[in-house]
Amino acid sequence: MERKNASDFDPEVLVLFDAYVHGAIDRRGFLNKASKYAAGGLTAAMLLDALNPRFAEAQQVAKDDKRLETGYLSYPSPQGNAGMRGYFVRPAGATGKWPGVLVVHENRGLNPHIEDIARRLALDHFVAFAPDALAPLGGYPGDEDAARLLFPKLDQAKTLEDFVAAAAFLKSHPECTGKIGVVGFCWGGSIANMLATRLPDLGAAVPFYGGQPSAEDAAKIKAPLLIHYAETDQRINAGWPAYEAALKAKKVPYAMHMYPGTQHGFNNDTTPRYDEAAAKLAWQRTVEFFNKHLR
Repeated sequence: MERKNASDFDPEVLVLFDAYVHGAIDRRGFLNKASKYAAGGLTAAMLLDALNPRFAEAQQVAKDDKRLETGYLSYPSPQGNAGMRGYFVRPAGATGKWPGVLVVHENRGLNPHIEDIARRLALDHFVAFAPDALAPLGGYPGDEDAARLLFPKLDQAKTLEDFVAAAAFLKSHPECTGKIGVVGFCWGGSIANMLATRLPDLGAAVPFYGGQPSAEDAAKIKAPLLIHYAETDQRINAGWPAYEAALKAKKVPYAMHMYPGTQHGFNNDTTPRYDEAAAKLAWQRTVEFFNKHLR
């Protein structure tokens, strides 16, 4: 099936897909509800297949790009799930140290798209580290549906500590300057927000369409925030007014951008919800933000 855009789907199908991706309905529930939108020879299963990621087609930086050095590193998480693992990327042949960026995946674990994001950051002269929340369960299984089923089995309290530990690991890495930021997407956007509440020395946080912390926790944020939201994302956007009020009350430096006409997940170029113009602008702003606050 040829690659499609969000505009090729009935808006209700996109709502159903968002519910499916985030566990509100299961695969059977999606297929049952989406069947009435299948037409012109399409089935509900074909709709789902068209909405699922195309990792190879969207890859921007090859795994073996000679400009980069990549590898998987283990790191300790004594308050979390003990031994953890992540994908580490640095500019090849570089001397000296680089600012670090922690890259936090969506609710599917460390899939090829997030590894590609880490490589993109390394090409912009950062050391990037992308932990895999699913490491305690064997790691990302290589299949998005299987990953979604694994994710609810995580001990969420321990998983949060795994990312606090990952930030400490990156900060102290010998190739990092000690200045670190975090970028996260969807579930990872929530983690980026959480880390901003937990790490007083965090240099910058960039949540893409992430759930917001409580007002009490938001009051603890010291890091500057660059917040990206999709316009058509009521589930996430409903939490913004309270979050903004909390940030303003404590004079936390932030910038928020709402991208017109976009869907949740608009930065993910492996799916039809990708919006090229919005994604490029958001990513340009993200890199500029990290350059400003981490260099």
